[in-house]
Amino acid sequence: MGKVIMGCAAVSIDGFIANESDEVGPLFDWAGNGDVEWTWSGEPEEYSMHSTRASIEFVRAVYPRIGCVVIGRRLFDLTDGWDGVPAAGEHVFVVTHKPPTDWKYAGTAPFTFVTDGVESAIERARAFAGDDRIVDLAAGQIGGQALRLGLVDQVVMNIVPVVFGSGRPFFGAMGAGDIVPLDNPARVVQGDRVTHLLYDVSRPSA
Repeated sequence: MGKVIMGCAAVSIDGFIANESDEVGPLFDWAGNGDVEWTWSGEPEEYSMHSTRASIEFVRAVYPRIGCVVIGRRLFDLTDGWDGVPAAGEHVFVVTHKPPTDWKYAGTAPFTFVTDGVESAIERARAFAGDDRIVDLAAGQIGGQALRLGLVDQVVMNIVPVVFGSGRPFFGAMGAGDIVPLDNPARVVQGDRVTHLLYDVSRPSA
């Protein structure tokens, strides 16, 4: 089933995906400071970005085909579910304790609210993605839980040279003493004010 890749997010050099107020500051400037216009495959032109060719080639190599996305309730609420349109892929699985009751896109948007945990959400997402597409897993609390449970195949970090000091950690839900080994970077690409890294997640020997 679909490979699970965590973290198509940008992250500060001290490990945060947003500040305490959920503001991302300059973390995504790299997606708009280049001279090459591009979109995710299948996206309309109004979602176009301008990046350097190095950044575009990295993203497209790592995410050749996104089938669906797994996010947490916090991101869903902050974006209002992107007005019912997945930011990437064809479907969004939202891990939540309680589905929203007043979301105006409920019942029509390709969103599934999963109330029995991140493991169940990823299982459903992998089945949806099939063998030839990727599951994009949001960094933060949900991504950290999945990494700790051994459900993540690869980790992507788009590191921006800015220090937040505090905020929402990229590896949320990792407790004191939790250790998840990663292999040496399988891919390292330098863009304009961003360093793209791709790690394979080490698996314990049988």
